[in-house]
Formats: sequence, C-alpha cells, structure tokens
Amino acid sequence: MELLDRLAAHEKLAGTPRDQLAWLADHGRLLRFEAGGVMPRAQRVDSLWIVLTGHLSIRIQRSTGSRKVMEWHAGDFAGFLPYSRLREAPGDVTAEETTEVLSIHRDHFREMARECHELTTVLVHAMLDRARVFQKSEDLHDEKLKSLGRVSAGLAHELNNPASAVVRTAEALSNRLTELERVSRAVGMVRLPETQLAALDRAKTMCVGIATTTILSPVERADREEMLEGWLEQQGLDQTLAESLVDTPLEVDVLNELKRDLDAVALDLVIRYLGMSCTTRRLAEEIERAASRIFTLVAAVKRFTYRDQPAVPEPVDIARGLSDTVAILGAKARARAVGVKLDVAPALPQVQGYGGELNQVWLNLIDNAIDAVPSSGQVEVTARHEGDSVVVRVTDNGPGIPQEFHDDLFDPFFTTKPVGQGQGLGLSTARALIEHHKGVIDFRSQPGRTEFAVTLPIFTPAAI
Repeated sequence: MELLDRLAAHEKLAGTPRDQLAWLADHGRLLRFEAGGVMPRAQRVDSLWIVLTGHLSIRIQRSTGSRKVMEWHAGDFAGFLPYSRLREAPGDVTAEETTEVLSIHRDHFREMARECHELTTVLVHAMLDRARVFQKSEDLHDEKLKSLGRVSAGLAHELNNPASAVVRTAEALSNRLTELERVSRAVGMVRLPETQLAALDRAKTMCVGIATTTILSPVERADREEMLEGWLEQQGLDQTLAESLVDTPLEVDVLNELKRDLDAVALDLVIRYLGMSCTTRRLAEEIERAASRIFTLVAAVKRFTYRDQPAVPEPVDIARGLSDTVAILGAKARARAVGVKLDVAPALPQVQGYGGELNQVWLNLIDNAIDAVPSSGQVEVTARHEGDSVVVRVTDNGPGIPQEFHDDLFDPFFTTKPVGQGQGLGLSTARALIEHHKGVIDFRSQPGRTEFAVTLPIFTPAAI
C-alpha cells in the first residue's frame, strides 16, 4: 500500500487508474542507488525506471570531455520505454544523489500494453518527449560549436594586431638598445659636470609615461619636427636628430638648459642619448600595452566559454559577459566599419543561470546585429534593471526584418541570410537557452531599427 501511494503521488502518473498503478507495484522491484554510483554505458537497457526519489543524469563522452545530455528527478521516467528501439544507454548513467526507482522489466511490457491502456499511453508520450529532448540537446551542442567557431575567428583577428605589434616593436627595440648602449658609452666618456647630469636626469624622467599619452596628428607632427630641425640647425647639430626627438615630450626650453656649458660634440651626444632613451622607453611601453591587450582578450575568451561551468545554476555577471562578447566581436565590427556601443547600468544585479549559455545568446544576437547593418551602421547593446528582472536589448539601425518573416523568426532552420551564410539555429537556440533560464526573448522591428530584448529574473539567494 505504501508503494501504491508513492506511485499515485508520482508527477507523471497523476490521473492513472489505481488498478494500473497496482499492476506496476505487483510487477516491479525497488532499486536504490547511492550518490556517485555509475551504471556504465555498455550495460544493456532492459527495464523501465520510475524515479521515486533522487536525481539521475546521463553523460556522453566527446572529444572535449564528458557532457551531460539528460537528467531525471523524482517524478520522471528513465530507462527502457514501450516501443522504444533503445538497447543500450548512449552514455554513463550516474546517481547525482541517493536515488530510488521502481524497475519494470521489458518482458512485462506486452502484458502492460494489453492490461494498462492509460499507463501505456503515458509512457509512449514520455518516450516521444525524450526523443525531442535528445534532438534538442544535439542541436544546442551543434550551435554552441558554431558559436565557438565564430569566437575563434574573432579572436584570431583580434589577436593579430597586438601580436604583430609585439613582434614588430620588439625588433625595433632590439636595434635601439644596441644604439643606446653605444651612445651611453660615448656620453660617459664626456664626463659631464654635475649640473648637466642633473638636467639630463630631469629630461630622461620626462620620457617616462608621457610620450605615449599624446598622439600627434600628421600636421602637428610635421610642425614639431620642423621646429626641432630649426633648433638643431641653430646649434650646428645634425638635423636628422629631430626624427628621434619628435615623439618625445622634450621642448626647446629643456634642450636649451642642456646646451649650457656643453660644446657641440657633447651636446650632440646628449641629444642622441635622450632621443634613443625616450624611444626605447616608448617601444617598451608599446610592447607592454600590446601584451596586456593579448592577456585581456585571452581572459575574456576564458570567461566567455565558462570552460569549468558548474552543473547547477550560479550567480552570473551579465555586464562582464556582454563586455567580453563585444570584445570578441570587435574585429568583425571594425572590419565591417560597424560601431558597437555597450551601455550597462551601474550596479546591475546578477541573474541566476549558466554563464556560458547566456554568453552564447549574447554572441548570437550581437553577431546577427552586426551582419544586419550596412557599412558604417550602428549596434547598441544596453542592460538595465527593470522591476525584478534584468533586461538586455540589442538594437541595430539596419533595414529591419520583413513583416512576413516575423512569425517564423525563432523557428529552427529558418534564416533570412543567403544560402551558405546561416543555418537558422542561432535564434531558435537563443530562445531555448533563455527559456531554460526562465526568461523571455522578444523583438520589434521596422525599417531603420530592430531591437531584440532579453528579460531574465534577477538572482536572489532564496532561489538557490
């Protein structure tokens, strides 16, 4: 009677006649799995499992590691179902916690189909639902791989500039260091007086962190170079030294202070030394900036993919995910001359969910918006706290989505892109992922403005 009551309380068996539940109790046997127990893939699937308590999951081994594709909790059916062609599990079944199931061997299914019509109907519907879940899981996995492909392409473009800058600047720095060593030895042999050494040190200090903060326009650069050439000519010095001084913060009054009590030979050496010293510092700072850019991009991709994403929802920083996504798509936007503006409200609340899945949504929406606008178009991404939700909006000023496509936009395999440029899974995947987070995705479109809005419930500790 106790087992019969537990079956009557089972979510999927609600409404099943009690005599059919009694049939289950008579023909089944109770099984108990301790937390961490694994039923290996090779084990033959020959029984229906009615999950009474606990939590089971099934994982498939892929080249990237183990991936959870389905899970069952109390109130679910697992194992072999009537009319199913399943013979062995597609992966290892693991008890995530202590789990109890009622097992019905397949040898009893013919009798069940004959004696328990309502029960058999419930189980067949469960089999169809399971098939859809597996297909949906595969579609989501395929779309995630495509998203990672776009991330890889964007990262390759984005890393190319700073990586090339490091190589180019390091080579230039090596050449400058050789020249700086030669000039330094020559300056040392001149034996400058203490007053001139102090002035030289002050001039060197001006080169630290100042030259890189100002970028001269071509006209400003030409004017400054002409001014320096004139000063050098007045001193009887080589005018080509102006090229090494033009990107330094050294002004004429500083150079005039240096020339006091120095003959032409000593002044020439000091000016060469300052030009080389400032240039060397500037090149080192450029390498540091380029390397920092590479580090920032790699960190953004690591956060974007959530490689170590947990199996349970956790607080997710929407602002960081949007920022990382925009950084990854930056190269594509620049290549198409598209402006992307990110506007996130300060102190934006966190949401509860899976960071990697949400980043996949942001990637799809922003990538689509970049594709939708013409050259010199604009994409704006905003995130706001509205009521008990966080709302992310991706807006573009492209031509809009034709009215006849609105009803089909989120359908799998529907795409407005030319053949070969899209498979129509991006938006259907985005909607599935947002619904998985108990959120809503919608859009509004007219010529000159298309907006996709994602609404997600904010994280509350009680929700864990």
